[in-house]
Parts: sequence; structure tokens; C-alpha cells
Amino acid sequence: MISKGTRDRQVVPASPQAFLRLASYLDEIGTPPADGPLWRTRRGPDRPMSYWAMRRVIQRANETLGTNWTLHDLRHTAASRMANGGKLTLPEVQAVLRHANIQTTSRYLTVRIEEIFDKLTEHYNTPRVERSYPSGYNADDIAAVFGA
Repeated sequence: MISKGTRDRQVVPASPQAFLRLASYLDEIGTPPADGPLWRTRRGPDRPMSYWAMRRVIQRANETLGTNWTLHDLRHTAASRMANGGKLTLPEVQAVLRHANIQTTSRYLTVRIEEIFDKLTEHYNTPRVERSYPSGYNADDIAAVFGA
């Protein structure tokens, strides 16, 4: 991809499914030149897929589905799923999202009430550790010090 800030070409991670879909897309439209853009418009004259063309694709999908999603909504959903999925560390999510600051990425971390409930239930159902003390200590002294 071409970086928004530096305009340099940079490698981005993708899933195996993404590469299968990309291969199918390239089979259909042909392989672009090495220095040319990968994504092309499918309506009207052949031209590179711009932000505005992709925005129009999302608008047509919204009209069909009765939704009001944006490209940023898709990014936000992916970021939230990655950050809260338990498979990636926050620095790994930061690298995928290309955030300069980890604080920006940490905004996607959320705690679900169901998870809190489950963890608290597990905590309170864990048997208490039976305390044992070396012999020779007076039980009243142990109670005074440790609140037994």
C-alpha cells in the first residue's frame, strides 16, 4: 500500500482469505503493471480506485442494505475485533493499524460486561486457600497478626 503520510510503498499484513479474494479479483481484471495501482473501478472507464470511488461503493451498499456505514466504521470494527480478540497483542494491532502512538490503539480496547461477570463468578467460586502455619505458634497470636 502507499502510506498516507510519506507516500512510500509499504507492506501490510493480510489474511489467507484476503489473498484468495485478491487472486480471484486479479483473474477477473488482469494483473496491473508493477508500478500501477492494484485496485481499479468496476463501473465507468477503467481508472484507479480512489477514496471517492470507494466511498461511492459503500454508499451503494448502504442504500441496498439500509445502513449508514463508512470506511472508518469498517476500520474501527476491525480494530476493535483485533484488539479484543485475544490473539494479537496491542503493539501488533498498532502495527496493523499503523498508529504512531500506542495510546491511539488502546482506545479500541473494551471490556464487555459479560466477561467481567464471568471472571468475577470464577473468582468467587475458586476455593479459598487453606492456610497453614508452622507448629509452635500460638493460635491467638496467628489470629491477631493474620486475622484468622
